[in-house]
Amino acid sequence: MAASSDNDADVIVVGAGPGGSTTAYHLARHGIRVLVLEKSQFPREKVCGDGLTPRAVKQLIKMGVTADGSFEEQGWLRNKGLRVIGGGVRLELDWPDLASFPNYGLVRTRFDFDDLLAKQAVKAGADLRTGVTVTGPVLDDTGRAIGVVADTEGGEPREFRAPLIISADGVSGRFPLALGLAKREDRPIGVAVRRYYHSPAKHDDDYLESWLELRSKEGGDRLLPGYGWIFGMGDGRVNVGLGVLNSSSAFGKTNYRRMLTEWLGATPDDWGMNDEANADGPILGAALPMGFNRVPHYTRGVLLVGDSGGMVNPFNGEGIAYAMESGELAAEVVAQALGRTGLDRERALAAYPAELKARYGGYYRLGNIFVKMIGNPHIMRIATKHGMPHPTLMRFVLKLLANLTDPRGGDAMDRVINAMTRVVPAV
Repeated sequence: MAASSDNDADVIVVGAGPGGSTTAYHLARHGIRVLVLEKSQFPREKVCGDGLTPRAVKQLIKMGVTADGSFEEQGWLRNKGLRVIGGGVRLELDWPDLASFPNYGLVRTRFDFDDLLAKQAVKAGADLRTGVTVTGPVLDDTGRAIGVVADTEGGEPREFRAPLIISADGVSGRFPLALGLAKREDRPIGVAVRRYYHSPAKHDDDYLESWLELRSKEGGDRLLPGYGWIFGMGDGRVNVGLGVLNSSSAFGKTNYRRMLTEWLGATPDDWGMNDEANADGPILGAALPMGFNRVPHYTRGVLLVGDSGGMVNPFNGEGIAYAMESGELAAEVVAQALGRTGLDRERALAAYPAELKARYGGYYRLGNIFVKMIGNPHIMRIATKHGMPHPTLMRFVLKLLANLTDPRGGDAMDRVINAMTRVVPAV
């Protein structure tokens, strides 16, 4: 096995998804030597809803993906907000006007979204190696990670060395698993499936569409478990999918792919989603690790970012924004820590899980409670029936579910939501 006598980098980032590339970008901007190891080649397919809320857009702007906000000219589809369908009501809710976040979202296929972010990291100075599959950590005598072991295309396994490692290897979390960090079974997790369809009627929709009730055309308009989405891609296609949470009795007992086609069979003919001829590619699925379902987020020289640390929002299944935000935070903490040694460095690194807990701990605790509640079909029906007809209440719900508030100087809704997340014990 080949090994370097000196460190290959100051920091190794495992995975070049949104979390890994964002971390690498901000590290490189600090002048830190960062090596990013990605098992795939770009561009590459990734199972996702492809919808970006204003939280994620803010991170894109920070990374300089667009200098002047002209996303549309670069192939992005801008959206105004969320259209919610349920309880016989169709409600369009605009993204809130806030000082802290832009008032628009975006859609872009993950096929090239991740590639764009990786290129930004490289432009900032990161060293990206694709086709390199990290198989585990290199540990010193104390059990601290001082590097990684990786398989490279067409070569023998080799070691890469760095004093700090960022685990951004997504849902699989193989790297933290190799360190003995298993998923928490008491935290929520979801399963989602999605497929692309050609749909001239829906492809350029300027609202993300969320379905709180899914009905099958078969079995007398039978109600299906889970929730669904239809996101226009702006290129003639839509991204259509559904998700089921582990608080539902249907979790793990349902053919999700069949359920998707059952639901789409009940959609209007002119949408094109009930015709197999309009399908573009297979139905693909992925897990959604929510509410900090893998901890600790720092241990023995390794920081967990994004899905690797179970950071998907339990309220709405959003993962990209939190992967990017945690990546930026990890980079800031690491930049401070690298200038220190010994126990002083460890004190600096301990700020990472502490700040994650301060930012999201109370909010995710509320989300975990929310997941348990909506897993009960009776509660979900009551909430949909009595909540949907009230636009003001639903605007509050949108702010809560999308985690879009101003921390200071916000309106009454912001103050209520912020107070709720402060008083609830953090996860």
